[in-house]
Amino acid sequence: MSIFRLAAASALTRSVVLRPTLARAAFKAAAPHRSLATVADTVFPFDSSAPKATPAALKLKSGHVFTGTSFGAQNSSFGEAVFTTSLVGYPESMTDPSYRGQILVFTQPLIGNYGVPSQEKDQFGLLKYFESNKIQCSGIVVNDYATKYSHWTAVESLGEWCAREGIPAISGVDTRAIVHLLRDQGSTLAKLEIGDEVLENKEVVEFPNPNTRNLVSEASTKEIYELNPMGDVKIALIDCGVKENILRCLVARGASVTVFPWNYDFNKVMDQYDGLFISNGPGDPRAAMATVQNLATAFQNPAPKPIFGICMGNQLMGMAAGLDVYKLQFGNRGHNQPAINMQNGRCSITSQNHGYALEDSALAPGKTFNGWEKYFVNANDGSNEGIRHTVKPFSSVQFHPEAKGGPQDTEYLFDDFLNVARAEKAKISSKPFFVSEGLTKDAPKSVEIAV
Repeated sequence: MSIFRLAAASALTRSVVLRPTLARAAFKAAAPHRSLATVADTVFPFDSSAPKATPAALKLKSGHVFTGTSFGAQNSSFGEAVFTTSLVGYPESMTDPSYRGQILVFTQPLIGNYGVPSQEKDQFGLLKYFESNKIQCSGIVVNDYATKYSHWTAVESLGEWCAREGIPAISGVDTRAIVHLLRDQGSTLAKLEIGDEVLENKEVVEFPNPNTRNLVSEASTKEIYELNPMGDVKIALIDCGVKENILRCLVARGASVTVFPWNYDFNKVMDQYDGLFISNGPGDPRAAMATVQNLATAFQNPAPKPIFGICMGNQLMGMAAGLDVYKLQFGNRGHNQPAINMQNGRCSITSQNHGYALEDSALAPGKTFNGWEKYFVNANDGSNEGIRHTVKPFSSVQFHPEAKGGPQDTEYLFDDFLNVARAEKAKISSKPFFVSEGLTKDAPKSVEIAV
C-alpha cells in the first residue's frame, strides 16, 4: 500500500473515532464493507417498565390527520394551526399572548432540549424568561420531543410544563408535511386530540374559529398598573396582549410605564403622559375597534403626544389612519423575517408573529395617505411592516423590535420613541405660562413662571 493510501486510511479511521455520527456515510462511500457501517450504532434494550405512550392526533379542517404521541396534558383542544420558523425560544413563543387561540407547529425538529426555566422576575418585577405568566397557545406540535433536557436555568421539562398548564402537545409527526399544507392552503382550523380512541374516532368535528372571539380582550390586563414610577418620562401603554420584554425595553431605558386595558379611553388622561404606546396582541384587529376610535381621536389632537405601536399596534394605528387590514395566507412567524426601512433602504432581520397585515396600497412609494407613508416593507412577501406620519410624531412597526427570542437589530426603535417623547416633554416644560393675580381696581397683571 502506498504512503498516500496509508494516509487516507489513517484519516478515515480518525474521522470515525472522533465523529462517530459520520461513520455510516464514510464507510458506505469508501468500500463494500457494509457490515462496518454499524460500528457507531448503539442499541438500547427495551424498557418494559417505561410508561405506555398515549396516542395523539392533529386533525385539520381540510381532512388531513397526523398521528403521533402525547407528551403534554391529557386533554384535547381546538385552535388555528400556524407554524413558526424560530430555532430557539419556545418558552417565549408559547407564552406570547399573540399566539392565543393557536396550535403552534414548530419547524425546528428538536424541541424541549433545554427544558423550561423558573418564574424568576427581574428588578422591575417582570418575568425574566417568559412573555406572560402562562402558556398562551392552545397546543404545540413538534417532530422530535427531547425527553431529557439540560440547561442551567431549567427547572422542569417541556412536557411537565404543558401538563401542569393543561396544554396538549404531540410529538412524532412530520412537521415538514404540515408546514407544506399550511403554506399551500393557508393557516387552517385544527383539533389536537389526545387519547387511545383518536384513531377510531371518525365523527365529524366542528372546528370553532378563535378569530371570531375578541382575543385582545382576553389577553389584555383587567386593571391599570404602573412600572418604574420614578422614570423621567411617563408613557401610557395600551395593553392589547403586551409581551413582558416590551415593558422591559421601556422601563430599562428610564421610562415610567402605566399599563391600561385595551379599550381604555386614554385621551382623557394624555395630559398626564409624555407618550403613548400601543402593544402587540392576538387575533383579528377588527375586534379592537374601541382602540381604533380612541387613536383616531388622538390623531386629531392639535398638540399631539408621540405615539408608537408594535405588531397589532401597527394595524390599529393604520386603521385609525384610514387603512384596511387583511388576513395573510399563513402569516409571518419566526425570528428571521427581513424588513426593509423605506427611509434608508437598510434591511433588518426581525422577529415576527402575526396573521393579519395592513392593506397599504394607498401608500405607494413617494406618496402619502392622510399624511402617512410607508415605514418598513417585508422583503419576502411585500407586506406592510410599518407606517409613519410625515409631520406628527406617530409611527409603528409590524415586527417585534424587542425580539425575545430573536435578533435585536431594531431595538433602537425604543430609543427613537423615548428620545422623541423626552424632546417633546422638554419643549412643553420650557414654555412659560401665565397665572392671573386676581381682580383688582387696576388693570390685571400676569406673573410669568418658568417651569
